[in-house]
Amino acid sequence: MRVCDTAAEAVDGIEDGSTVLVGGFGMAGMPVQLIDALIDQGATDLTVVSNNAGNGDTGLAALLAKGRVRKVVCSFPRQADSWVFDGLYRDGKVELELVPQGNLAERMRAAGAGIGAFFSPTGVGTPLAEGKETREIDGRTYVLELPIKGDVALIGAHLADRMGNLVYRKTARNFGPVMATAATTTIVQVREVVETGELDPEAIVTPSIYVDRVVAV
Repeated sequence: MRVCDTAAEAVDGIEDGSTVLVGGFGMAGMPVQLIDALIDQGATDLTVVSNNAGNGDTGLAALLAKGRVRKVVCSFPRQADSWVFDGLYRDGKVELELVPQGNLAERMRAAGAGIGAFFSPTGVGTPLAEGKETREIDGRTYVLELPIKGDVALIGAHLADRMGNLVYRKTARNFGPVMATAATTTIVQVREVVETGELDPEAIVTPSIYVDRVVAV
């Protein structure tokens, strides 16, 4: 695990065509400084996995506006302030894979846990299940869902220690913990990096084994 001096250092090496898991529920927990650094870094043709498809003109929306994203995998592509994604999608400039929120979280959790696939009742009988295997279990129909793995996860946490253990602040936790487990490289922005031993072990949510780079912003 490396403690980086700048956000630019933290996102260095992210390649074109990467699948990037981006934490946040709306703007809560969104790693805005890491996204801004990724914009400056220049990686393009990205597949972004996130709960939303960007809010306003900052964070993920800014990355979309720069034309760096080829595909968005998310649960809520449209809300009052998602005009950037909405315009790009209507113009055919970005692809969308819509995934129900529970399935989105579980598909990433499955990737982190090494689960090859799972059956879920969510989406059965809708266009979201088209082309997917279905199975009847105890009289109920389920659809097969595959894990979502990331090349990189960009997440926000509250504090990290110098080993990379993380604690989050309230609802800003959201998708951070599952994304950290589902990516090859996990990059985290925090408010502060404290010395190892200062975090209460019982309060640590994401252990350092899942964290590769941390930057205080």
